[in-house]
Amino acid sequence: MEKINICIVDDHTLFRKAMIRLLSSFNRTGQMVEAENGKACLELIKKSATQPDVVLLDLDMPVMNGVDTAEAIRQRYPDIKIIILTMHDNQKYMMHMIEIGVHSFLLKDCEPDELERAICAVVDKDYYHNDMMVAAMRRSVKLKSERPSFNKLTELTDREREIFMLICSEMSLKDISLKLSVSERTIHTHKANIQQKLGLKNTVSMIKFAYDNGFIS
Repeated sequence: MEKINICIVDDHTLFRKAMIRLLSSFNRTGQMVEAENGKACLELIKKSATQPDVVLLDLDMPVMNGVDTAEAIRQRYPDIKIIILTMHDNQKYMMHMIEIGVHSFLLKDCEPDELERAICAVVDKDYYHNDMMVAAMRRSVKLKSERPSFNKLTELTDREREIFMLICSEMSLKDISLKLSVSERTIHTHKANIQQKLGLKNTVSMIKFAYDNGFIS
């Protein structure tokens, strides 16, 4: 399997060192780098010859916090996957971070095997869909006074709507290509077209759109 390069961003040195020891035990872990805040992370990525595939990002940091860092990474390095590591499952800020384009959330006291699954999933499927994210998305629907318009879906072709629903059912793009007997490159092209037509940033925002519009619950 392809190795995954990881950047750990947290202002606590002991946490970063412990994460490096843990990540080194995972089968797919490649190069690892660490940064004590968002500014240091961005400088590290800019200077690095090998861009990280995944950034494990704390939110509450001095100098440059996780929210500003996530926004900057999404703007400058859209191919990098972002997993927020947090002590609190505050659904209000989770929805804001999903709008920015982060790929998943994990509590800092999660089990090591979940962390490994999440890292692999955001690389292979563009997101990791866990109970914490599902709860946040469901709550966001309940807070709306009315559902958004379905009109945007009329912009999709029948094939694009089919692929949209398969992606939201947690199938990987590779599995979708096998199911539909087309190349994975074709599925990537359809996915990009879907995101452009619906004004969405990544797979996580596609799933949120599906929740908001009642396609999944």
